[in-house]
Amino acid sequence: MKGTNFSTPAGFILLGFSDQPQLEMVLLLVISIIYILTLMGNTAIILVSYLNPKLHTPMYFFLSNLSFLDLCFTTCIVPQMLWNFRGPEKTISYTGCVIQLYVALGLGSTECVLLTVMAYDRFNAVCRPLHYGVIMHPKLLQQLAALAWIGGFVESTIQTILVFQLPLCSHHKVDDFMCEEPALIKIACANTTFLESELTIASVLYVVIPLGLILVSYGCIVRSVLRIKSVEGRRKAFGTCGSHLIVVVLFFGTVISVYIQPKSKYTQNHSKFITLFYTVVTPSLNPLIYTLRNKEFKWALRRLLGRDSS
Repeated sequence: MKGTNFSTPAGFILLGFSDQPQLEMVLLLVISIIYILTLMGNTAIILVSYLNPKLHTPMYFFLSNLSFLDLCFTTCIVPQMLWNFRGPEKTISYTGCVIQLYVALGLGSTECVLLTVMAYDRFNAVCRPLHYGVIMHPKLLQQLAALAWIGGFVESTIQTILVFQLPLCSHHKVDDFMCEEPALIKIACANTTFLESELTIASVLYVVIPLGLILVSYGCIVRSVLRIKSVEGRRKAFGTCGSHLIVVVLFFGTVISVYIQPKSKYTQNHSKFITLFYTVVTPSLNPLIYTLRNKEFKWALRRLLGRDSS
């Protein structure tokens, strides 16, 4: 590109929390522990769901997809983040930044769609129990999973191309701990109105609409459950949906705070902590939320570990 005030950089400086080195050392320890727990928890869900035939159900099929997604999501962000927390060097190569944005954005978009698909699964399980096995047949499961993954990475491809076509300011300092779209837009030396409008449209398509569909599904679920006269029946019906609903609230709540809230709503550091929550903490909580509330999974895990011979 021609010009004196912008260039295509060899790399970026991820500022992160560089103005608070003591906080970075605390985060280095805490996030390392969380990352290990994330790897263990999500790997356990995938293995137990695959190895136990009783868990070859639509719910565990989608849960395994979610766990694999969370493993990839944290792995594309956390190792680089921990490396930068170790010392004053906060760099990431240009190629590394492109890959990180593409993968993280693709996985984040996929999770939005996948959580919507999981809500549809719970809707059929509660509202159409007699036809559930016919509706949620294996071919449909594969098609819905493919829709989530392909849809997520189509959006990521478009966004990544648009972001890295922008002329970037010469300092190349990204005020975040990862290559995230809002932070990269801020260092562009050009009018970003089109890209910001496009990001708004993408947020509506991948955040607002999926969340709306999830809320509609749960509205139908609540209406069906309230028709059940048995207290035990109601408890069981709500139990099948509770874990998913908690994950939806945690994930969408933080994503909306970063991508949809007005820019003046939070300070930049506050925004970084919110991003930290949905990129690091939420993937580690998903296995706990699903397994602690699920007797079927705990039984399967004990059996796999040889602690239950029944």
